[in-house]
Amino acid sequence: MIAVLQRVKQASVTVNEQCVGEINHGLLILLGVKAGDTARDVNALCAKIAKLRIFEDESGKMNCSVRDVGGACLVISNFTLLADYHHGNRPDFLNAEKPAQANVLYESFIENLSALLEGRVQCGEFGADMQVSLVNDGPVTIVMDSEILKK
Repeated sequence: MIAVLQRVKQASVTVNEQCVGEINHGLLILLGVKAGDTARDVNALCAKIAKLRIFEDESGKMNCSVRDVGGACLVISNFTLLADYHHGNRPDFLNAEKPAQANVLYESFIENLSALLEGRVQCGEFGADMQVSLVNDGPVTIVMDSEILKK
């Protein structure tokens, strides 16, 4: 499972010109589900994200987590994070999980993270054509891979 975290001042997602998710201070999370990912990947990423200290404390040091600052998360499914671009100029997405199983894990990720953040999680619409808007804070961008967390 791949997650791209962006610290934001504001983020929103629109589907068919309707806002379906919006947060202020927190994290925009683009989530790609790899073929073979399991609940173990979901749990590892959610636990790490909730505790990751990338928000500033009173001294201006990145010493607080999204949970510590009362921030929220906006989770967007994004299979293109699994692009294989090594051969030719057109990426393939064979490393991405099949949609039905990917959606199960995406929903599980949202539920798990929401439990850790006391419900402060919004989301996009799995498989939809989405427009995502954000105001970066920093910018701070972290790429996480659940494979690394399982070692």
